[in-house]
Amino acid sequence: MDHLKFRNLVLAGAVVGLALAQAAPEAVAQAFPTRVVRITSMYPTGGTPDITARVVADKLARYWDKPVILEPRPGGNGLIAINAFKNMAADGHELLLLGGGNLSMAPNVVKNLAYDPINDFVPVSLIFRAPFVLVVSSTGPYKSMQELIAAARANPERISYGSLFVGSPQHLGGAMLAMLTDTKMLPIHFKEASMLNTSIINGDISFAAWTFGSVMSLVRSGRLKVLGVAARSRMASEPEVPTILEAGGPAGYEVDSWTAFLAPRGTSPELARRISADIARALAEADVKERFRGFALDPAPTTPDEMTKIIRAELARYADIVKRSGITVE
Repeated sequence: MDHLKFRNLVLAGAVVGLALAQAAPEAVAQAFPTRVVRITSMYPTGGTPDITARVVADKLARYWDKPVILEPRPGGNGLIAINAFKNMAADGHELLLLGGGNLSMAPNVVKNLAYDPINDFVPVSLIFRAPFVLVVSSTGPYKSMQELIAAARANPERISYGSLFVGSPQHLGGAMLAMLTDTKMLPIHFKEASMLNTSIINGDISFAAWTFGSVMSLVRSGRLKVLGVAARSRMASEPEVPTILEAGGPAGYEVDSWTAFLAPRGTSPELARRISADIARALAEADVKERFRGFALDPAPTTPDEMTKIIRAELARYADIVKRSGITVE
């Protein structure tokens, strides 16, 4: 064989090899799934994230003709689930259900965090975003945002707000309000949500920032009052509730909670997009939207690229809040 023919054969082989390499991830995505798909969840059974994820999982099982099971691993502020999820196969059959706070807040607050929110996971899709509302006791002294802010300015560190732990979404939500209003407010941390809510109702603390679904029953029973929603626009499920800005609060006060699916590090972009598209399909179904409305939620599917941008933007945003508020956890 002469040199020219040999060189042409080598070049042809390289081209074929490159084509096969490029086609391999797409072929894997098309073949997926080949067995049971497991979702490791940081949430306890019966809560809103757990229930909504199961609704989506049921739809995915139908689309894929394979079982999709949810495995709750609550505790450790998500670390138990994350540690169980590490080093799992990056073939789409293992997914992680995690909260936005673990990806955008905790990395800014916790020193020596045991995971990297950018490099240890592959974003797949959000399920929902739930804007926070500010709630006070229905029988308390604060009937409006203006009254609450005026009291905070007149009495530094006398206005208190509830939180579930240092660096929690509720904690950063309160710290953000203090920062934007140039006031000093006192965070009070509770072990359980029920204890926090009881303290608001009784007037032991001034207010809390919660998702509406977390306090919906207390609001509708008349024990808590919503001052406003921390979002650019009103909630579709509660259109009578004004935004914080409309209620007389500061501009730019936007806080929410979101839950999302992630895949293991190393999962191909093609496979992540395939799973994301099926999640979006599930969230678009009428019966799924109806179930979500029961929790005062609207589905919020994203592509992997969109979810990556959300994580990066919120990491930067909360880094500024944490730095200016001096919040830290060892």
